[in-house]
Amino acid sequence: MADEKIVEAIKKLRESSKKRKFSQSFDLIVNLKNIDTKKPEGKINETVALPNGRGKPAKVAIFSDTIKSDEYRTIKAAEIEKLGKNKRDVKKLANSVDFFLAEPKLMPIVGKNLGVVLAPRGNMPIVIAGNADDVIKKFKNSTRVKVKDSPVIQCIVGAEVMSDEKVAENIESVMKFLEKKLPKGRNNIKNVAVKLTMSKPVKIEV
Repeated sequence: MADEKIVEAIKKLRESSKKRKFSQSFDLIVNLKNIDTKKPEGKINETVALPNGRGKPAKVAIFSDTIKSDEYRTIKAAEIEKLGKNKRDVKKLANSVDFFLAEPKLMPIVGKNLGVVLAPRGNMPIVIAGNADDVIKKFKNSTRVKVKDSPVIQCIVGAEVMSDEKVAENIESVMKFLEKKLPKGRNNIKNVAVKLTMSKPVKIEV
């Protein structure tokens, strides 16, 4: 059963937010303390599987010469080299995709041609290990938890179409991950809030 304090914050957020003509996403905001983002242990760039999904699947693209699918975009070696000649196209691609995956043999080509744009964003592809369809399914229902230059995390944890309880359960999963990942666990968490795409945040008592 979902944490009552989290459910209450989500209900309050729905009541205080203006209705939009599209289904907004729920974002979790976690402000950290006593974290030095200049040190390796102060940086995080991880994928967390959400037990109830994101409400709408994450956008996944795969660098592959062998995988073919109508469900997600596949980018072959020749297209990678072509993209690498136009930084604007690479940025456009990076802005349209949540997760990049890649066959192991294409990683050197991706790094050489696209790394200059993808690496600073923390968007370098994850190597596909095992069955591609299973890996893709996992990432479609995952969120990226990232700490880069400032001690704050903002990540998608659901959508308006989902129930309060399911969004709350997703938030709990991310919080449990952070408690294990952060150097001092819960003691590194300053405060937590939840917001919709176009709303002000509502604090969660933790």
